[in-house]
Amino acid sequence: MASIDAKKLSIHIPVFTNHHTSIKKKILRFLGYGVENSGVYTVNALNDFSISLKDGARLGLYGPNGCGKSTLLRALAGVYDPSAGDLFVNGKVASLIDILGGFDHEASGIENIYIKCLLLGLDKSEIDLIKPSIIEFAELGEFINLPIRTYSSGMLMRLGFSIVTAVKADIILMDEWLSVGDEKFIKKAEDRLQKYISQSSIFVIASHNMKLLKSLCTEIYRF
Repeated sequence: MASIDAKKLSIHIPVFTNHHTSIKKKILRFLGYGVENSGVYTVNALNDFSISLKDGARLGLYGPNGCGKSTLLRALAGVYDPSAGDLFVNGKVASLIDILGGFDHEASGIENIYIKCLLLGLDKSEIDLIKPSIIEFAELGEFINLPIRTYSSGMLMRLGFSIVTAVKADIILMDEWLSVGDEKFIKKAEDRLQKYISQSSIFVIASHNMKLLKSLCTEIYRF
């Protein structure tokens, strides 16, 4: 059974600047306008967050920009390690935060299906089984055999969406609702997304749209 348990979770992100290395900064310091610092800052992106989610949970994250919604999602996805506190995630996670992550723009659509699915934890035999349905749903025609650098942004989104939602997951993470493709494809994608979410054990979405969150979630956390 899938579950998420966070206890006093904090995420502190180091931010490195080019203060000492950029030519502009060196010139400004030479002219007497530079300000010396270490070139490293720490952003407290999330502080003392606690929550427990079990099978059937539908959680909406609501709050202003910079409050920690996206940071929390990335921590749940395994992108960020806890700086303090504890985080336990049990179950296969599907992150729809960056559906184009991992793409090789010199590789073809077919090749990127394999690349993306391998990154999502599938083996070749599993990819072979779902590849035909991904190709059919993406509706890219002969473009599926071309390098994705030749794709429009909409075509890239369709391919990424088709791949991610073809992989079964216990926990689904989203940062705002996805809208991909033209009007016809958007309706088709939303139907698929609703079904995909309904088949998951836990669903977590961040949004600025309270009406959307109320329609999708059983509980809402306000930052």
